[in-house]
Amino acid sequence: MPYVVTQSCCSDASCVYACPVNCIHPTPDEPDFATADQLYIDPKSCVDCGACAEACPVDAILPMGRLAEEQQPFIEINADFYRQVRPRRLLARPIEAAEIHTERQPLRVAIVGSGPSAMYAADELLTQPDVAVTVFDRLPVPYGLARHGVAPDHEKTRKVSELFDVMSAQPGFSSYLNLEVGRDISHDELREHFHAVIYAVGASTDRKLDIPGMGLPGTVSATDFVAWYNGHPEHADRDFDLSAERAVIVGNGNVALDVARILTSDPESLAHTAIAPHALAALRQSKIREVVVLGRRGPLESAFTVPEFVGLLGADVDIAIEGALPESDEGLAGNSYQVERKLQLLRSVADRPFGDRKRIVFRYFAAPTAVLGAERADGLEIERTELVRTDDGRTRAVATGQTRRLAAGLVLTSVGYRGVPVPGMPFDDAAGVIPNLGGRVLERAEGAVLPGAYVTGWIKRGPTGFIGTNKSCAQETVRFLADDFNAGRLPEPAGSAADFDRLVRARRPEVLASGAGSERPGLLRRLLARA
Repeated sequence: MPYVVTQSCCSDASCVYACPVNCIHPTPDEPDFATADQLYIDPKSCVDCGACAEACPVDAILPMGRLAEEQQPFIEINADFYRQVRPRRLLARPIEAAEIHTERQPLRVAIVGSGPSAMYAADELLTQPDVAVTVFDRLPVPYGLARHGVAPDHEKTRKVSELFDVMSAQPGFSSYLNLEVGRDISHDELREHFHAVIYAVGASTDRKLDIPGMGLPGTVSATDFVAWYNGHPEHADRDFDLSAERAVIVGNGNVALDVARILTSDPESLAHTAIAPHALAALRQSKIREVVVLGRRGPLESAFTVPEFVGLLGADVDIAIEGALPESDEGLAGNSYQVERKLQLLRSVADRPFGDRKRIVFRYFAAPTAVLGAERADGLEIERTELVRTDDGRTRAVATGQTRRLAAGLVLTSVGYRGVPVPGMPFDDAAGVIPNLGGRVLERAEGAVLPGAYVTGWIKRGPTGFIGTNKSCAQETVRFLADDFNAGRLPEPAGSAADFDRLVRARRPEVLASGAGSERPGLLRRLLARA
């Protein structure tokens, strides 16, 4: 009985190297790894050994016979990948850890941020002897979007935090939580006490929708809404009006689908999840019956991933499609496997009859032009668009002038994340990242290297990829850091770890410290047990 990768796949790729018969693809050394929605198991090659399931950090791999009803589509999704993609013949090459020469002196590295990119960088560094890593986070709990960005009902995906617990328990790992670099401690002070500083701060804000009426009560970013229902400490006191029957989400990526699903779920089905108690109480009082998900372009350009949409199909909700779907596959040959599979899934629900359940409506070729309302949002003006092909072969949405009004009491924007400047660090405002070359920070875009400063994750490459994508991203950054340390380009820190600990405690008495140099070892794990 072959194993199947399901929707909770994080693309960590541990399963790839565990597989003895090379039946899981794409692998990290294959070109389509960076763009794949998930990894896939070839049912014809799988020998049912279970090694992949043991290696998976989020329990996303199951025997075919143990799949729940809502997971059944993944049988065909895994199999179909191998019908359409050229067979893989070479075994995946494990990525060797960067060799760090510590004969001359131990290496001390500060990592700003504690999300997946930070934890993968820490783990990569700690594979080598005589390396110490200190992780910093401004929040009192770690793991960034792995904790506060994953939907509470995606319990398997959230299990990646257990892998991060193991990483944080390694010798040489320490952390300072509830301490903000740039406010409590400067970059220059970090450089005085560490050989190198890696910034893994992610993309902590959302892209803005610049239309009239944004900012009225009842308009909110999906990023803030997600943080609210996930219990982010800086959003716990927010209050959202859920008294209208319709909400509109601008954008149709994975975050938009998460929000739509949470808004239309039976609150009692969420009660056993990690949802914040204040959010559960509000959802129990919610009057929302319909969520409209707007896409500026067409179905082929949908931003959500295949696994996320399959997860939505298993929800107790009606799904409607507004906007013509291509009637045939003619002309789709140039599209990726993921695009073709999305179209098949959309077609599968387009003709479903509606019941009396709550409803999610996917409306394509619709661009918001204004939020309606005087004192608060009570609707959205949307304009029909059409796709035109540009001279470089791309397609873009062009307004047609045809507008309509859509009543809604809640308007959420989900048009992407964006990085924010870090005090003391250069910033590329156009790209929303810290300028860098392979992870080495540059003084400016295409400028000289800034010694001892590195980046990984979304602040390095922009908000793309999945949790596991940060693993290969961190490996690249750590390789450059190791090269610089081995070549003697990173000067010895002037202060010791004990000096730094005294500085932190004097500057920020409320700090939560754990690990080497801390007077309270094990605090991180106790915090996690309570969270």
